[in-house]
Amino acid sequence: MISESHPFYKHFEKVYGARWPGLYAALVQSEQQVARQNKLSPVENLSAKKWSSFPQKPELPGCFWIPSGEHSQPERNADELLDIYIMDPASVMVARALDVQSGDRVLDMCAAPGGKSLVMIESLAEDGEIFCNDLSPERRERLKKVIQQYVPRSVRDRVWVTGKDGVQFGLKEPDSFDRILLDAPCSGERHILENKAAQDEWSPRRTEHLASRQYSLLAAAFLAVKSGGRIVYSTCSISPAENDEVVRKLLKKKKDAVRLVEAPLGVGGERTECGVIYLPDHAGFGPLYFSIIEKT
Repeated sequence: MISESHPFYKHFEKVYGARWPGLYAALVQSEQQVARQNKLSPVENLSAKKWSSFPQKPELPGCFWIPSGEHSQPERNADELLDIYIMDPASVMVARALDVQSGDRVLDMCAAPGGKSLVMIESLAEDGEIFCNDLSPERRERLKKVIQQYVPRSVRDRVWVTGKDGVQFGLKEPDSFDRILLDAPCSGERHILENKAAQDEWSPRRTEHLASRQYSLLAAAFLAVKSGGRIVYSTCSISPAENDEVVRKLLKKKKDAVRLVEAPLGVGGERTECGVIYLPDHAGFGPLYFSIIEKT
């Protein structure tokens, strides 16, 4: 908890007005998560196996909502792959919004820890390839482990783990990908509220620096995606400066070369100028923002 006089609290009070106290209260609660079934290692009647008390909601197929206060661990199936992946429900929606098709060449520009990558790998089906990129060596090792734990060896032949600065894809691989997910490095305010040191270091200037980096990555994604291809830009930030304002800048600079695709509005989602945001005071999970961008 932080005081109402803390610069962080005062800043977002200005952004959200009367909504802020309720949003703040929701942010400091434990995260709502789902167990997403691993479709690459199917198990008959998984719900009967261990999820019978976890009601499945039809708006998020293949996922089981974990009741507050309960903890779940994946188990190995007969093929030695793990059966479920624990993640934020909005992250599932973001990965599915990219609409990956069999045969696509896909880039997950900032992929670790890998939950969204798994969703997209499943969507590739029998054809296509995905590049799961992360600049951090430590996060990249975690990403490799997730892929090994969830993806059959026969499919792993079409999954590449790379360690580039995302900006390099725009410079060196223009017009190369059918689909690009940019889950951009962001402030992650929920996690700031869990970390005293991060609270002490926080300032509005940090958001400004991150927004600049986010735009550089989004501009690179625009260069790297093929004409007619799709980009999904997402963050787990509650700051409009890291969300709509980054997308708005791309629209302003690229003009008719890009267009927004109306994002699906799942339960609890709220439309913004350029996308959709899930906030925990309304949706019960998140925060997570995403925008769907097509290169014309």
